[in-house]
Amino acid sequence: MCTMHQIDTQKSEAFAETMIGMLNQGALTLMTSIGHRTGLFDTMKDLPPSSSKQIANAAGLNERYVREWLGAMTVGRIVECHVNGSNGREPLFSLPPEHAAFLTRDAGADNIAVFSQYIPLLGTVEEKIVECFHKGGGVPYSEFKRFHEIHEEDSGISTVSSLTEAILPIIPGITEQLERGIEVLDIGCGRGRALNRLAVEFPNSTFTGYDLSEEAIAYARKTAKNNGVTNIRFEVRDLTTFDDDAPQKQYDFITSFDAIHDQARPDRVLSGIYKALKDNGVYLMQDIAASSNVYENYDHPIGPVIYTISTMHCMTVSLAYGGMGLGTAWGKQKALEMLEAAGFKNIDVKQLEHDFQNYYYIVRKS
Repeated sequence: MCTMHQIDTQKSEAFAETMIGMLNQGALTLMTSIGHRTGLFDTMKDLPPSSSKQIANAAGLNERYVREWLGAMTVGRIVECHVNGSNGREPLFSLPPEHAAFLTRDAGADNIAVFSQYIPLLGTVEEKIVECFHKGGGVPYSEFKRFHEIHEEDSGISTVSSLTEAILPIIPGITEQLERGIEVLDIGCGRGRALNRLAVEFPNSTFTGYDLSEEAIAYARKTAKNNGVTNIRFEVRDLTTFDDDAPQKQYDFITSFDAIHDQARPDRVLSGIYKALKDNGVYLMQDIAASSNVYENYDHPIGPVIYTISTMHCMTVSLAYGGMGLGTAWGKQKALEMLEAAGFKNIDVKQLEHDFQNYYYIVRKS
């Protein structure tokens, strides 16, 4: 005979409060994404306490929508509301500088509003993900309409902004080699923001970028052309069989920025990288800072975000192409295991002070 479990009322009520808070925070994430995309945060940081009409005019937006957005931002404690002393009723709104430091484009790598865009993006494929729960399979890249746009902006503040000042210096001698002139390959280059930056910084070196997305490669090529960069080329390439069709040409320096765990066959990609790297070459793999063991990710500052993005993008995209579906939180242990299986033995893992999201694997073939 079954007996009902005793319910801890205090624990139950605390959980209910947590769930309500989650709903509120999820709603605010959507509003934060809108505030970023419309430029409202950037507009408000330079304004004194202003009415919804004044803010809408300054941003060039519709006042009625701005007013409702300000309501969400106010009750969410992101924007401050002031009562106009002249009539005691008209509300004025301001963005505290302490909040602007994490919400505006001037904030650079601290701009959390950029990352809020992933949540509404993932919401667009919810129906297809639910179907995958029932039938298996995955959702291909083509269903994520703004992914490359958002990822480029994300990369711009988390990677490209610190590429030459913080990331390259952790690899002894690589900056000097790039200045002299070497061959560089970037795997999963997306819209090519990092590679285009390197090509401008190091004109004596030659750069090649591979990505599966035709849209991303077209954008990367256009950027290179607009920048007048001639030491770079981009190629649409499916890396699923990269170990079999790795380029005959070998490279001095190979990079991948937050790209390996997304691949259908990351094992074959890593094996191909091993073959494409010169004997004295270096492979830099930037990938998510997490453990392969879920119970070791309890205190990860964005643990729920990582597993959500994995379920609704990284894992499902890999599975859509018949891949391994490692997921975003494949973790350091699995990464090291797969690097060693590809043939790499000399591996150093670093984390940078400004970047809690990623590990930087410095991998040498020799």
